[in-house]
Amino acid sequence: MGKIPTHINPTLKQAREIYGYTQMEAAKKIGVSVDTLGNYERGKSYPDVPIIRKIEEVYEIPYARIIFLPLDYDKTVNEQ
Repeated sequence: MGKIPTHINPTLKQAREIYGYTQMEAAKKIGVSVDTLGNYERGKSYPDVPIIRKIEEVYEIPYARIIFLPLDYDKTVNEQ
């Protein structure tokens, strides 16, 4: 568990896993429900600015380094 190395631009899920948080733990720290965090991680929705700021704080990484999946990611993956 710990900081994200500077050479890695993680997805939101990877950032959570690097810190060793469960979805429930991360959601509580960020201030969203587990379902909402899951939607962010799967590209079903995007966080608004106040939540992005909290994500930056929790994972100690600037927003610009976090890879957010496209909104149609689940659909694309399921079609393959």
